[in-house]
Amino acid sequence: MTGGREMLTVSDHNRFLDGFTYVYPVLSRRAGGVSVGINLNPNNACNWQCVYCQVSGLVRGKAPKIDLTRLESELRAFLMVLRQGDWLAHNAPEGAQSFRDIAFSGNGEPTSAMEFADAVAIVVRLHAEFDLGPSVALRLITNGSLLGQTRVREGIHRLGQAGGEVWFKVDAGKADAIARINGVRLAPGTIARNLGLCAALCPTWVQTCVFRWDGLPPDDSEIDAWLNVLTSAGTAIRGVLLYGIARPSQQPAGLRVSPLSADEFGRITIKTINQGLTIHVSP
Repeated sequence: MTGGREMLTVSDHNRFLDGFTYVYPVLSRRAGGVSVGINLNPNNACNWQCVYCQVSGLVRGKAPKIDLTRLESELRAFLMVLRQGDWLAHNAPEGAQSFRDIAFSGNGEPTSAMEFADAVAIVVRLHAEFDLGPSVALRLITNGSLLGQTRVREGIHRLGQAGGEVWFKVDAGKADAIARINGVRLAPGTIARNLGLCAALCPTWVQTCVFRWDGLPPDDSEIDAWLNVLTSAGTAIRGVLLYGIARPSQQPAGLRVSPLSADEFGRITIKTINQGLTIHVSP
């Protein structure tokens, strides 16, 4: 099973595997190896439109109806390939041939799927059936905007009970910056509240994409506002996963963003540490 693609790279997160709808492999910088993705948004629909998003043809909306039987069949089949064959040796570069996690991510907001909690239950069950253990993490990558819905909290709670974790997107701390970066009108206090609620249900890391906008890095006031959102959520978050631009944006304003320098990453890192937060950086 090669998936009709070349060697996995961090610069190509093409979510395609021959005959599969929901399951795809990528090479993840933050996970530190191969991540088996669960794409609950094969219709390329998301309730946000982040300026750095690499999904081509992204539309506003929610996940379609999920075929849970097919999801289970695809994940079981790919886990069997990983267990029995040499797929990693042929499809991942040397030094990155480790199976690191099963992650709900994909081409939109995974928690927008009405079947999200049931999908979590399937992944948790197969993780146990294949005896993957703690070396293969269970993760949800989310913008956290739907935490007000009972079914979303139920799915996140199930993930927490199974020893999983959440990577919760917080890219900015000012309302105008949130609108510019994530394409939504959302108050910073709402994000902080949802972040705190998520952390109470499941171990939660904040993931933040940082970059230059029109050639300028985020200024001190923007960084301080972002940190205020994190600290306002309480002390329950595990830390911050700070990362930069590794793949070209497919969004209309994507040409306005460019990578930060090492010194600019360092400035944000120092400010974060000074707030007492753990931070991992993937430039």
